[in-house]
Amino acid sequence: MTMKEEKTYRQEAVVPDRGLPFKLFRFEGADGKYIREAHQHCSVEIFAVREGKADAYLGDKKYVLSAGEFVIVNSNEVHSIHTSGRNEAIVLQIPMEKQIMRFSGEKREEDEKLFALLEKMYRQQIRKEYGYELLMQSIFYQLKYLLITVYQMPDESKEHCTENRKMGHLGKITGYLQEHYAEEISLETLAATFGYCPTYLSKMFRRYGRINYKDYLRSIRFEHALRELEETDLTIGEIALKNGFPNSQAFSRLFREKYGILPTEYQRRQ
Repeated sequence: MTMKEEKTYRQEAVVPDRGLPFKLFRFEGADGKYIREAHQHCSVEIFAVREGKADAYLGDKKYVLSAGEFVIVNSNEVHSIHTSGRNEAIVLQIPMEKQIMRFSGEKREEDEKLFALLEKMYRQQIRKEYGYELLMQSIFYQLKYLLITVYQMPDESKEHCTENRKMGHLGKITGYLQEHYAEEISLETLAATFGYCPTYLSKMFRRYGRINYKDYLRSIRFEHALRELEETDLTIGEIALKNGFPNSQAFSRLFREKYGILPTEYQRRQ
């Protein structure tokens, strides 16, 4: 199936790194051929190639990236990554639930400076020296300032402004879920909190998020649960309850449906 033939794209939850206002990670396809299928999320994403090459698809546009180059993916922009050979890339995701901005990925004189800031953040993340979170945030705000002053685009049309407002409303709701994911939150409760009727809120998720409310909330819980499985010695039951699942049995069943293995097996592999 070609990029133009794809019709459905899933909204993904982006959970920032612990104690930081962003998520920074090494691209999974660093050791060889890899395809990250088309998807979208509420975060602005910078995909930067450190070594090798990668093909980035933004909508129906293809960008061939070499070492030292990057693309900027706007909030809720459908994108995918294809790699054929060995490569290494870093990905910075900046949640934008409460503020909708659009950025241009066209080449600028400041590209080298932005890439250098990304590289500096990545090196600090690897070292994790005492107090590195403060240094990471300092570098991040330099990068964000560069994005806003150099790469930000003006709204192009009234239609785009209307779409931004709709996504802004949904962004506030998903931001609330990011903060309260461990609580028992029904669609009815969430709708009442934001002054919507449940049916309208459900349609908003499906239309603008391409995902239903329950699956989105569950994806946030899984992101946090995965981190607990990787970084702590908590039991499966403790992780389940801490992250909004009713019990260990339900958590294990849903985990296997999503990842193909039980959380106990995933924990052992870590």
